[in-house]
Amino acid sequence: MGEKPIWEQIGAGFVQHYFQMFDRDRCQLGPLYTDASCLTWEGMQYHGKLAIIEKLTSLPFQKIEHVITAQDHQPTPDSCVLSMVVGQLKVDEDPVMGFHQVFILKNVDNNWICTNDMFRLSLHNFG
Repeated sequence: MGEKPIWEQIGAGFVQHYFQMFDRDRCQLGPLYTDASCLTWEGMQYHGKLAIIEKLTSLPFQKIEHVITAQDHQPTPDSCVLSMVVGQLKVDEDPVMGFHQVFILKNVDNNWICTNDMFRLSLHNFG
């Protein structure tokens, strides 16, 4: 099997970098977004780098660890990369929870930034 397509390399590299930074210091995620970026976090929408970083840094936990179970990446017709991530996370002493996150990545001035970010915990209610 040959080398992975460039969009898979870009997507996988971004995902690894994003979650390493998120787990270490969420304050450092700012350069991955722009003033035009959008985040939907559990149904709530945030627009712009400042609003996104404010949301991510205000999340009510001290420590977090992500484990990526699967990730898929696709090229878009406008030269972006669509990335879907499935995994588990553990915050503080809470039980492990599943999550899904989707990114649209765009090359701006030779840097891959996140224009769109959607996050949901994988919670189910069968009651």
